[in-house]
Amino acid sequence: MVWECSLFADGLCEGVLTQILLLQLMREKRKWASEETSLRALESLMTEFFHDCTTNERKREIEELLNNFAQQVGAWRFCLYFLSSTRNDYVMMYSLTVFENLINKMWLGVPSQDKMEIRGCLPKLLLAHHKTFPSFVRNKLCKVIVDIGRQDWPMFYHDFFTNILQLIQSPVTTPLGLIMLKTTSEELACPREDLSVARKEELRKLLLDQVQTVLGLLTGILESVWDKHSVTAATPPPSPTSGESGDLLSNLLQSPSSAKLLNQPIPILDVESEYICSLALECLAHLFSWIPLSASITPSLLTTIFHFARFGCDIRARKMASVNGSSQNCVLGQERGRLGVLAMSCINELMSKNCVPMEFEEYLLRMFQQTFYLLQKITKDNNAHTVKSRLEELDESYIEKFTDFLRLFVSVHLRRIESYSQFPVVEFLTLLFKYTFHQPTHEGYFSCLDIWTLFLDYLTSKIKSRLGDKEAVLNRYEDALVLLLTEVLNRIQFRYNQAQLEELDDETLDDDQQTEWQRYLRQSLEVVAKVMELLPTHAFSTLFPVLQDNLDVYLGLQQFIVTSGSGHRLNITAENDCRRLHCSLRDLSSLLQAVGRLAEYFTGDMFAARFNDALTVVERLVKVTLYGSQIKLYNIETAVPSVLKPDLIDVHAQSLAALQAYSHWLAQYCSEAHRQNTQQFVTLISTTMDAVTPLISTKVQDKLLLSACHLLVSLATTVRPIFLISIPSVQKVFNRITDASAQRLVDKAQVLVCRALSNILLLPCANLSESEQQWPMRSVNHANLIFALSRDYRNLKPSAVAAQRKMPLDDTKVIIHQTLSVLEDIVESVSGESTKSRQICYQSLQESVQVSLALFPAYIHQSDVTDEMLSFFLTLFRGLRVQMGVPFTEQIIQTFLNMFTREQLAESILHEGSTGCRVVEKFLKILQVVVQEPGQVFKPFLPSIISLSMEQVYPIIAERPSPDVKAELFELLFRILHHNWRYFFKSTVLASVQRGAAEEQMENEPQFSAIMQAFGQSFLQPDIHLFKQNLFYLETLNTKQKLYHKKIFRTTMLFQFVNVLLQVLVHKSHDLLQEEIGIAIYNMASVDFDGFFAAFLPEFLTGCDGVDANQKNVLGRNFKMDRDLPSFTQNVHRLVNDLQYYRLCNDSLPPGTVKL
Repeated sequence: MVWECSLFADGLCEGVLTQILLLQLMREKRKWASEETSLRALESLMTEFFHDCTTNERKREIEELLNNFAQQVGAWRFCLYFLSSTRNDYVMMYSLTVFENLINKMWLGVPSQDKMEIRGCLPKLLLAHHKTFPSFVRNKLCKVIVDIGRQDWPMFYHDFFTNILQLIQSPVTTPLGLIMLKTTSEELACPREDLSVARKEELRKLLLDQVQTVLGLLTGILESVWDKHSVTAATPPPSPTSGESGDLLSNLLQSPSSAKLLNQPIPILDVESEYICSLALECLAHLFSWIPLSASITPSLLTTIFHFARFGCDIRARKMASVNGSSQNCVLGQERGRLGVLAMSCINELMSKNCVPMEFEEYLLRMFQQTFYLLQKITKDNNAHTVKSRLEELDESYIEKFTDFLRLFVSVHLRRIESYSQFPVVEFLTLLFKYTFHQPTHEGYFSCLDIWTLFLDYLTSKIKSRLGDKEAVLNRYEDALVLLLTEVLNRIQFRYNQAQLEELDDETLDDDQQTEWQRYLRQSLEVVAKVMELLPTHAFSTLFPVLQDNLDVYLGLQQFIVTSGSGHRLNITAENDCRRLHCSLRDLSSLLQAVGRLAEYFTGDMFAARFNDALTVVERLVKVTLYGSQIKLYNIETAVPSVLKPDLIDVHAQSLAALQAYSHWLAQYCSEAHRQNTQQFVTLISTTMDAVTPLISTKVQDKLLLSACHLLVSLATTVRPIFLISIPSVQKVFNRITDASAQRLVDKAQVLVCRALSNILLLPCANLSESEQQWPMRSVNHANLIFALSRDYRNLKPSAVAAQRKMPLDDTKVIIHQTLSVLEDIVESVSGESTKSRQICYQSLQESVQVSLALFPAYIHQSDVTDEMLSFFLTLFRGLRVQMGVPFTEQIIQTFLNMFTREQLAESILHEGSTGCRVVEKFLKILQVVVQEPGQVFKPFLPSIISLSMEQVYPIIAERPSPDVKAELFELLFRILHHNWRYFFKSTVLASVQRGAAEEQMENEPQFSAIMQAFGQSFLQPDIHLFKQNLFYLETLNTKQKLYHKKIFRTTMLFQFVNVLLQVLVHKSHDLLQEEIGIAIYNMASVDFDGFFAAFLPEFLTGCDGVDANQKNVLGRNFKMDRDLPSFTQNVHRLVNDLQYYRLCNDSLPPGTVKL
């Protein structure tokens, strides 16, 4: 061969190999080495590199040697010899990596004679050794050859694709040709950024020109294998009773011939044929991922793919393989299943395309018909097989692909297909139902529930858009929906589904902070809720009797309670009875959650129509909660305490949670009851409070305590009956919370109860006039409540703290934490309410607020305390700043500004870790609220706030890589600009009319420039979240205030920002934000397109390193002067791509290359 003669023509390369690569040869002091010696030395070096005993330092040495060798001119000649002569996998992979590096990074500088030699040698090498090379080496070699095609086809490598087609057509090399075809599709259809945009477009067009030929070849291969192995003549037709082609099948398939075709037995393929078919299907799957739907995808190709999809549901072949026992037969069975998986992958690639040409819709219908034939085959039930055991025997990947198909059908194509009279949607739902409820795995079942959710969403939106046809649509699907509802409810009950439900993990939390059991229940209840929305009467009449059955068991437990020495005991001890009780309690807990989930469908416009049903539910829930609280089931001893006690607690907690879900219904009932003055409503609320109050105790388990607290908060906040405070049980809670000697509840419960009591006194009741609200009495009560809650806190006198603390610091911190957490929550809950509510709240809090401000300086170096105090002040500023009044608010701001000196800020940010940073962030959040305040009240603070931000905070954080504090600082700067624009740009309507288009008067220019400079600097930092936030802020300022049009920005900053954003795109540091950056560049450039095209773009290109003058001219010419957004951003991304490509090319040229 030619290349062997000139293997050592390059003396430099030989010297490098001798000097650098092969240490062994250096020891022998030889000036050059024979091919054989070089190869043996390299093998030794590679083996040493991958040996377990080789140190990392030695590996680095070897790696450096190998890298240096790969960079040398002519190194590829050695690698060509190594590839043809070695059997060492490491050496082969290294040699191919040298070629890969040469082609992708240095190809432009390789002499044309060498290129021609490489293009000739590598395919010959592949052809000679493709059967003996390991598969990973063969595939790598294929990719290297395709990389050459990516660079040189068709100009310099005109027979690249022709050779692939010839390989496919020759029976001996068909597998090799198919591997080359798939690699070509992967590498050329969507190439990486190391090609120019023009070349990418050229390659795509070249490939599209070949699509029809390629699809024809692949169809021919699959058809010929099928026909060759088919034995239809020797196979008797299916028996009339076999159920293969019943009425449903006739409906799904247009013609009897289609059904007959799909009923042909599946052929038994030899190993070689299966391998070829799997490669062909892999090629099709990748081709379908990028080629458009067109006539090139013929009916015969689709039919053939469906033939192979049947391999996935061919249980008979899999069973034969396992019965015959040999490992080869088992592999054969798996391979047949894999053919089905690959065929379904092809189908799903076509299914995922939302844009379907009119002429392809008929093909689509045929695809659905054929796939649903497979669905019927999978779900067919006969004596020998249940559907579930059939699904269990199928390949798990095949089931996943099939489920993906069904999801795509419902989410993308159902609206298109439903109108076809020959497609029976209801029959399809019947098959989907069987498929869903016989899934062998929980994940499979979850995926199917997702499909039903998509279908129910589709149905709901269809009904909303066609209200006139509502009854007709519902009638069509009613039976299917009722069946679905019943089965989903059965699936969440231990009574019907114990074995499966006990497999679910109810302890380990997933990424969404829920257990497998909680996820199962939540997804099931979402389906129940969506059916309820469509068929409320059916849903309620299905669910309520089931709930009632389990309630009867629970309410009947009282008769089994006996008194024992230590308290009360549940006298149910038989193992079977305990198990049945456990199942019933678990089911009751689930059904209570279901009833709670449906609460929204009884309110609003449906309130009157469904009032009686809702009242029945609420009365039952109130009865159940009262029952549980009165007989204290949560404290009862049981025969199996580890199981039954948690069950009893959970039922009690869920009954409270379900009742809480009806708080909006109760609020609507409250407004109705006010007009009718009904006693029924008062009784409901009073009884509920009788059920809740006993649970607000330190002796009750946290789960139950918190459920009771949440219900109390909902009654106080959502329902708001005026008589709530006068209920004796509520007054008991009030007395307990304000009693200094009572034991404090756990933090979360304490906060919730205090919020509830505060809201009872502060929130206005619906449908009552101001005079009926009883404000004076409520105001006094609220002041007493806050006075009691803050008693210990107010006693922390600043003077005492400063001089010497009478109590330990840790105890003081506990008091501050406990009090401020409660007070902050009370303020937050009232922040969106009426002025009167906020006035009363602030009057009650006033002394505590003043104490907080006085305490603040004493704790400035205790970052954990400062954090809580600032959190409290932030909530005050957001909710009660009007009520605090201007003088006191100014005092607070001034105190903070005085305390946060540069030294204090540096200490917090640099030395106190995350807590210190949180303190500064809270301080900046308070300043954000201040600068947003309309009017002139706080304007005098603006210079100080800007000075603090830019001269004290910004210098500390600017160069820190950590994102801490930065986001809050830039939000503050944005708020300063957005809400105080006239601080920088003085403009009046009269002045703007008089001056016409003249510029607005600029004030405080140095501060404005400094802020803009800070924004510009932030785009040079790696934090992508900060980048996205600040880009959004600039775009918002432009939208609202025309920032980019202002003279100062336009003349001194505009193109600096454009330059920075373009550099970010070129350096690919924030690729996830490509679209947003492109739009921002357009918005900036559109202020002065002429300047952009005539001045900025040439200047930008002139300053670009790594490209020559000619390349810069090409880049400039290719940037069309389009002024619409899509074209302009496309030009920007083309410029960026081609600039990267030219730099890559130039880096690959050897030193001293003359570029023409």
